[in-house]
Amino acid sequence: MGNERRLLTLLICLVLGSGLTAAVLGAARAGGPRQPAAGAGPVPADFVDFGDLGKVPPGPAESPAAGPQASTGRVSVDCGRNEEGHYNEDNLVVSPGLRSGAHHTHGYVGNLSTDAFSTDASLAAAATSCARGDRSTYYWPVLRRTDRPGGRPHEGSAGHGNAGAILPEAAVSVEFLGSPVSKVVAMPRFLRAMTGDAVAFTADSDEDVRARWGCSGSPDRSTTRYPRCPEGERLTRTLTFPSCWNGLDTMSPGHRSHLRFPAANGVCPQDTFPVPRLRISLAYDVPAGAPIALDSFPEQRHSPKTDHGMFVNVMTGPRMDQVVDCLNQGRTCRN
Repeated sequence: MGNERRLLTLLICLVLGSGLTAAVLGAARAGGPRQPAAGAGPVPADFVDFGDLGKVPPGPAESPAAGPQASTGRVSVDCGRNEEGHYNEDNLVVSPGLRSGAHHTHGYVGNLSTDAFSTDASLAAAATSCARGDRSTYYWPVLRRTDRPGGRPHEGSAGHGNAGAILPEAAVSVEFLGSPVSKVVAMPRFLRAMTGDAVAFTADSDEDVRARWGCSGSPDRSTTRYPRCPEGERLTRTLTFPSCWNGLDTMSPGHRSHLRFPAANGVCPQDTFPVPRLRISLAYDVPAGAPIALDSFPEQRHSPKTDHGMFVNVMTGPRMDQVVDCLNQGRTCRN
């Protein structure tokens, strides 16, 4: 009789345990996959001290020396520094039509309407932050102070371990440059462009890592790590975009094959044509020692190597022609 009771008790425990396990698993599925905690990265190895320049090698050359046919001009586009607070978790270039497809927050200048559902027509009709009417859209992942809670819109909506107060840009520079070896041709309207690698942390190589980090007091030094800048200097990010167009497409599968980077000598790959080279420079006031993190996919652990940027050209034909003429004539212009 005692054995039977013990067996009955064991069976009851097994049934109750199974039910409890099922309830827990069901709740977990209902809540979605588990995400890393907000503190999951970055790690100390992601930082470099710019107070000791011996640890920071000179950055790569921006471009080789200009040849006799070079387009040496420079065009600056004044689009402000996102004073409007244009943020969202969308990515029109990579995930059009998918709300919150980026899984992290992007900050914008230029076109004030850009979101996942923007169309060429809606972009062409929208307002812009650019002083002279450029309706192009320029965007990048936000940088946060992780020691400060975010209470404003879009500071808590990204999820996926992206937490903290968004650091506003102290300065934003949007420039178009020419080619060191030849004249440039016009970009087509609504060309999509991407630089950097949002999944660099888990990628097989650093081939697509393009963003450079630095400090304002050492413009000749740059790194792919977060810089610890001396007191009084600004943290900088530089995003340089590909500038060799295949002459046919405004977008492509994978978002890279229609617009490629030139070789180290400045020459474009075969069957591509040099177009104006976009460079976005961002600067931030970050107190010495403040913890920071770039928004990222959860598995990318806020690695600074995952920095990236996107661009959609919405300039009209005549405006783009002005950019091309300025670059090819070697002038310095504002557009």
